[in-house]
This record gives sequence, C-alpha cells and structure tokens, in this order.
Amino acid sequence: MTQTGNKGVAVALISGGLDSMVAAGLAVEAGKRLVALTIDYNQRHRVELQAASRIAERLRAERHIILPIDLTRFGGSALTADIDVPKEGVGTDIPVTYVPARNTIFLSLALGLAEATGARDIYIGVNALDYSGYPDCRPEFVEAFQALANVATKAGVEGDRFTIHTPLLRMTKADIAAEAARLELDAGMSWSCYDPVGDQHCGRCDSCRLRAKGFVEAGLPDPTDYAVAPLE
Repeated sequence: MTQTGNKGVAVALISGGLDSMVAAGLAVEAGKRLVALTIDYNQRHRVELQAASRIAERLRAERHIILPIDLTRFGGSALTADIDVPKEGVGTDIPVTYVPARNTIFLSLALGLAEATGARDIYIGVNALDYSGYPDCRPEFVEAFQALANVATKAGVEGDRFTIHTPLLRMTKADIAAEAARLELDAGMSWSCYDPVGDQHCGRCDSCRLRAKGFVEAGLPDPTDYAVAPLE
C-alpha cells in the first residue's frame, strides 16, 4: 500500500502536566514537528489549560488546538463531578479522580486529528510506574488502542499505520523530572494538582504527592508552589 502520512509531524496530547510536557519534548527531540492537542473537558483543575498553552508555545507547536468537550455531563469522577478529591495519600485502589475512559476518549480525538492532518505518530504521557492506578495508563491499554487505531481508520486499513508513542510508560516520576531537566524544560511551567488552591498546587492530592516525590528522588529542586508542603 502507498504510504501517504507525514512522518515529520506528530500529534501530542498536552494536558499541561509534567508528564505530557516531557512526552511532547521527547517528540521534538526525535525530530517531530508538533500538532498539540489539549482537551478542555470542563475539569476541576482548569488552570492546567493555561499550562498547556505555555508548553505548546515553548515547544514551538505548529498548531495548538484546545478542544472543548464537557465531561461533567457524564460525571463519575472527582475531576468532573461534585466529589471531593482525596487527600489521604496514594492508595492501592483506583481512586475517584479516575475519569471514566478518559484516555480512550482523548486518544480517539488525537487519532482523528492525526488522520486528518497526515500525522501517523501520536504521543501521550501515560505512565505505568509512579501513577495513581488508572487502568488506561497500562501497556495493555496502549497496545490495544494502537491495534484499534489501525483497523478503525482509512489510513490504517490502507497500510499507512499509526504508532502510539508512550516514552514515559516505564519511567518513575524521578526519571520524568530528570528528563524535563535534561530537555531544558522548565517544570514550573507545568501543572499537576487536581484541586488547586487559587493559583497554587494543593500539596495533598495524589498528583501533588507523586510530583513532589519525583523531584525529591531525582535530587532536583521542585519549582512547584504548594499551598501546603506535600506529606510523605
């Protein structure tokens, strides 16, 4: 089959968080020109959208699309409904901050954008080590979605295959913080907190705790402004 995709372009899902910033930075390091996609799903921590814009500009994305979809209409998560964000520490169960099928939804939108723009590489900053236990951050999910992408699209069935890149999949948060430093990306541009206190990270939610842990273990200064210092 004829290969028609633009191999020099990648779609990067940029949420505004540290992980998505580093994943997109690695796409640029690999020589890709970025089309950045940020999903405004009416999330509790909407401040991350501003961080996403800063990151896309820093990485010189050719386009940055902020796409609105209102997942509060579905609810089912502390990020999209009137449910308290847990502050007791990272547990072993899937937490209420899990947004039902979020990465499936986001990757589906990224896939549509990639096919429309000719990109055949999609970057997402999922991580299966230091994370909150979300099922859509696992290798099995990524492999299954890539297989789906290549049977669900015109490009895929014609042999112009898509690749889902997850360069952080097996990194610790310390590894990710170190990669940000190596790439000369200012981690302070990124936003991780699920329950902001004004313009500060709360310091207590799972995401704040994991972020702080990463900088400590990497031996790097944490540029994050926390309302309360994260607990061990």
